Amino acid sequence: MPLLPPLSLDHDPEVKELASFFNQTLGFAPNSVLTMQRRPAIAKAFIELNRAVMSNEGRVSSELKRLMALMTSAINGCRYCQAHTALAAQRFGASKDRVEAVWEFRSSPLFSAAERAALEFSAAAAAVPNAVDDAIAAELRAHWDEGEIVEMLAVVSMFGFLNRWNDSMATPLEGPAAAAGADLLESCGWNAGKHR
Repeated sequence: MPLLPPLSLDHDPEVKELASFFNQTLGFAPNSVLTMQRRPAIAKAFIELNRAVMSNEGRVSSELKRLMALMTSAINGCRYCQAHTALAAQRFGASKDRVEAVWEFRSSPLFSAAERAALEFSAAAAAVPNAVDDAIAAELRAHWDEGEIVEMLAVVSMFGFLNRWNDSMATPLEGPAAAAGADLLESCGWNAGKHR
């Protein structure tokens, strides 16, 4: 049972307009944002942050950002965000094979050396305590420029916020996200848990 239920998308007209951004990424406004509407300024600021973090300014693709977010969410144990990021990764071009192989990114031929460095960084940056060390940083810098590294850490950081928000709220999963989790994450034993 959610700590607080999501409000209707019609609750705040400004939030509703901004939330149309998610129609491209997910196909619907997420319940996390609908719950944030109790303080519209938080919902609006979060949507703007999401737009800034997930936009592409360099070579970090929309697909890779979603796979990094999936890794972050898995490290943090947020099943709501795992389902959302798997769905979004697929919507931005990730094959089911790539989504399933994200757990074996270190050895999978489906990922380039640059993608492996990004996923290693996201796993280490999401860990508590933080596990980014000199070797991980050097490998990341070998493949990505400073702006791209800022984009990557922004993805990990934003999903750290979302992981805590959605797990604490027990945010209910929307139908398309639950279906994506069941389909794309079955190989890792995913289930909706408290997000039913």
